[in-house]
Amino acid sequence: MTLETEIRDALEASFSPTVLAVINESHLHAGHAGDDGSGESHWRVEISTAALDGKSRIAKHRAIHAALGEDIISRIHALSLQIS
Repeated sequence: MTLETEIRDALEASFSPTVLAVINESHLHAGHAGDDGSGESHWRVEISTAALDGKSRIAKHRAIHAALGEDIISRIHALSLQIS
């Protein structure tokens, strides 16, 4: 299972989003700090879900990190979140 699939599955299970895009941006950072050569180090997530409505930006980020869990988060160098 790819890291993209793991991220997608974890977020779908936790939030039932109406919009979810999981974009691997690792190729944009090849050779830079945090590039571990795996091709799965830098990610952008675009998500829209009623489950995060009314929460502060920090609370939304914390909820997403909690949903992904330590196993997934520990394998990501950079995670960009766009939450609507």
